[in-house]
Amino acid sequence: MREFDERSRAFFELVLPAVDMYELSGSLVIEVDMPGFSRENINLKATQSTLHISAKRERNKDVDTFYISQRPLRIRKTLRLPVDVDTATEPNAKYENGVLTVSLPIKGAKSIRIQ
Repeated sequence: MREFDERSRAFFELVLPAVDMYELSGSLVIEVDMPGFSRENINLKATQSTLHISAKRERNKDVDTFYISQRPLRIRKTLRLPVDVDTATEPNAKYENGVLTVSLPIKGAKSIRIQ
């Protein structure tokens, strides 16, 4: 059973986390489901065409017996971005209710206001 537990967690660490990526007002917004992690243990690095996410958390030590544990203890994910982002401009990131939201300005994109 322990071997199954470790293999299933390794699988979920490979395929997770779930990601949504969309454009909003000249920025590329990336939402990543990361429940159970603390803000202090999440690291981000953006390049012009990639976003690197790494995070780790400790297993809950207050539990007497684990029967199955598939939630990842660590995440190492590199996302290829569909557009080039402007790394000279300060990106915006927040972690709230287990969801990491990163907003990166799109290189050369400008919002046009209609009058």
